Amino acid sequence: MYALIFRTVLSRLDPETAHHAAMPVIQMLGLPPFASIARTITRPAAELRTEALGLTFASPFGVAAGFDKNAVAARGLGALGFGHVEIGTVTAIAQEGNPRPRLFRLVADRALINRMGFNNRGAAAAASRLARLRRRRHRPVLGANIGKSRVVDVADATADYVTSTRLVAPVADYLVVNVSSPNTPGLRGLQAVETLRPLLEAVREAAGSTPLLVKIAPDLDDDEVTAIAAMAVDAGLAGLIATNTTISRSGLRADAARVDAAGAGGLSGAPLRERSLAVLRLVRAAVPASFCVVAAGGVETAADVQERLDAGADLVQGYTAFVYRGPLWAREINRGLVALRRDARRA
Repeated sequence: MYALIFRTVLSRLDPETAHHAAMPVIQMLGLPPFASIARTITRPAAELRTEALGLTFASPFGVAAGFDKNAVAARGLGALGFGHVEIGTVTAIAQEGNPRPRLFRLVADRALINRMGFNNRGAAAAASRLARLRRRRHRPVLGANIGKSRVVDVADATADYVTSTRLVAPVADYLVVNVSSPNTPGLRGLQAVETLRPLLEAVREAAGSTPLLVKIAPDLDDDEVTAIAAMAVDAGLAGLIATNTTISRSGLRADAARVDAAGAGGLSGAPLRERSLAVLRLVRAAVPASFCVVAAGGVETAADVQERLDAGADLVQGYTAFVYRGPLWAREINRGLVALRRDARRA
């Protein structure tokens, strides 16, 4: 049914318009009595319960940052079966982001190109919503992803990240430093180890007891990935997310003119699968077992999620396939994981 709705209705809408249209429905699913009804259909099986970052996740599968930028739909997403929701990216200073259009579908590739530019209402607003969400009985694990405010010079990035940290870390279950989006000028330059280490150490100190992770790009070379992973462990972080979107356009099925028309931005979805998996394996090999590794990028099916878990991920995140597979995607993943595990036990 969703596939038909997507082909006949949603695919005709501007992607960002379609996203905004869906959000009130997802928000409604987080409210009584709709939440309890949804949970009877989508609740993850008990055997999927996962321990990571000192937290308990109902499922290892969650929503990546970018979907719920302002922490407005987390309860609804939890009711749909996601084990965690990573809100943001939020910035210390509220910002509109880049001009529209800034989100593009590549249907043939089951992919998206985005150059959103961290559009959000600011860290203070996100902190207020997270504080209210934490008081709710039924909610997923809540992560907060923070980035650099566009108006702040890269030289002043550390202070900007620390401002966001002091606002959201006390009300988030975990915190993620995003230095890997391609849509904020100069941001990816912060991934250089000599620049990244002091930034992460300052944020870690400001975060207090809240587990801190860093999110990296798939476009780093293998040696850079390994070096950042080792540094993150040495700097006392709790984990790392592999990976963000890519600036590569290689291997796409979509018409080249359509890709060119979309322009700059981060590519997400199925084309990212192999590189994200490779980065995950590099990170897992470079860090101790106690260090949390979160896989993201190109995840579509339960088999994809299980592959990431088998490769050493503690948790897995998705976003783009939600656009193509619809509101029951998390239920499909969770039920598929149970079936795969039962098949493995019988084999």
